[in-house]
Amino acid sequence: MHVTGHTTSGGGAAAPPGQQKAASIRDVAQAAGVSYQTVSRVINGRTNVRQETRERVEAAIQSLGFRRNATAFALASGVTRSISVLTSNTVLYGYAATLQGLEEASRAAGYALGVRVLTPEDDLDRTVAAAVDAGGGMVVIGFDQLGAEALDRVPADVPCAAVVEAPAPGHEPGRPAVWADDREAARAATEHLLALGHETVHYVAIPASTGTRRSAGPRAEGWRQALKAAGVTPPTPAGKGWDAPAGYEAGRRLARNPAVTAILCGNDDLALGVLRALHHAGRRVPEDVSVIGFDDAPHSGFVTPSLTTVRMDFQGLGRAAFGLLRAQLDAGLQEPAPAPAEPALVLRESAGARHA
Repeated sequence: MHVTGHTTSGGGAAAPPGQQKAASIRDVAQAAGVSYQTVSRVINGRTNVRQETRERVEAAIQSLGFRRNATAFALASGVTRSISVLTSNTVLYGYAATLQGLEEASRAAGYALGVRVLTPEDDLDRTVAAAVDAGGGMVVIGFDQLGAEALDRVPADVPCAAVVEAPAPGHEPGRPAVWADDREAARAATEHLLALGHETVHYVAIPASTGTRRSAGPRAEGWRQALKAAGVTPPTPAGKGWDAPAGYEAGRRLARNPAVTAILCGNDDLALGVLRALHHAGRRVPEDVSVIGFDDAPHSGFVTPSLTTVRMDFQGLGRAAFGLLRAQLDAGLQEPAPAPAEPALVLRESAGARHA
């Protein structure tokens, strides 16, 4: 997938017969009687342009119908206004919503955005090198092991920012990065289920970015911390994936155990599969089993029963990551990107008091 901000032509190819060639930055400069560098300063909002000159350039832009193309602008001005995003997924809600935030922020700032999807079969060094060769900056979505490994391979001199899992205390990434405190959010969700009278809470895990089963990531750590604080020995986490089929398989196993009365899921797709498995097993939600998801994906409020979940501001994370990268690319930038909203527990129908 390739997403651009303003899709117009600025190159030298001839326009098709009967179609007027789009104006270039040099056309605007010629019409206004200024250099293309001055046009660049005007369209980028720089202040070191006289008001009379700015008005001439803006009039020429209006008259010619000029719309800047990021690639053509880079070729004409020597300034690369593009970013590459490395991610292993574009479909799951957390990844897709983070990409949405990145795209919105980059488009508003006049940057072109390209996405490179990582796969386990990739030569990561080659994939990262190709993204570096494209120029501009780079954002890595490091929610999983593949993304985390790609981030480690980005050369130190390449402008880069990342969206990552909440790191362990004292182990922050070596590159500018943004994350949500999903460790604390998972602890709060677990405490909520315990407060409803459930003796323990089972966990359907998403894979950790570290690739280890010891911790299973910050959400599992928050769940485990809440149980230990309550004097409860954490059960073994279930789950081997990210999607609803993985949740269904984990839910089938959990449904066979009548002692299971509360389940926290690592994301809402897993929770969707768990809900279906419990239904097929004749376990009612929330009367027999309470279920809490994670992320607040769009479908969460429209399943039956509606899903209690943790709301995550993935779009905000994407916008904040672009802000971190843009600060490296644009030394004159003054305004930081707004901080993403904190995770919050959204109470719906799928979690309730334990019945004796």
